This record gives sequence, structure tokens and C-alpha cells, in this order.
Amino acid sequence: MMEESATIPGEVTAEPDVLEVIAWHSAMEVPGVVQMERDAVGEFFSGKPVSLIVENGQVTVDLHIMAAPDQSLLKLGRKVQYEVTRAIQNMIGMPVAACHVHIEDVIYPQKDSPEK
Repeated sequence: MMEESATIPGEVTAEPDVLEVIAWHSAMEVPGVVQMERDAVGEFFSGKPVSLIVENGQVTVDLHIMAAPDQSLLKLGRKVQYEVTRAIQNMIGMPVAACHVHIEDVIYPQKDSPEK
């Protein structure tokens, strides 16, 4: 039986889209991240919720999230940085040079309008 760490000729590559999917799902798993729209998010953000650059074997990630109102945004951002970095390093084995978290909005729950 061959060991997983055995050297085998060839290479393993992952497309940048795979890294984006890993980053997106990892961020969405963090409690307090309400959403990361895949389309335009109105006036606050009109780009992709996850973008990345791969240079010299390292990845730099930019995430645009919307947060729940009941927590420290600083702690939330740091937790997202940690989880996204951990996921990329564990799943792909690629070092993360930087993980930038942009909190685009705080989403408050909709309250029912009072009846007339």
C-alpha cells in the first residue's frame, strides 16, 4: 500500500476558482457572517465577494462580507481571516500571504411592521 506522502512523478494543481470556493465557504461558516452575495450588492459593493491573487506560490485573498449586528466586527474579521487561511492551507497546502476582510454592511433583522 502506497503512503500518502510518497513522491509520485507529476503535479497537482488547483484552479483559482477552487481557491475562491474554499474561501467563500470557509467565510460563510463563521458565525456572524450573514451573507456574501455572488452578484452585485447594491451601492456598497459591485464586485466579486471573493477575489484572490496567486504570486510566487502564495495567495492573497480579499473577502467582502456582510455581518450580523450582535458582535465585535474586529473579532469577526479576525475569525474569518483565521478560518479562510486555515482552510486554504489545509486543503491546498498553499501559504496565504494575506487575507483582507472588508465588512461591507451590517444586516439587521427585519422587524414586522405594526398593523394599522
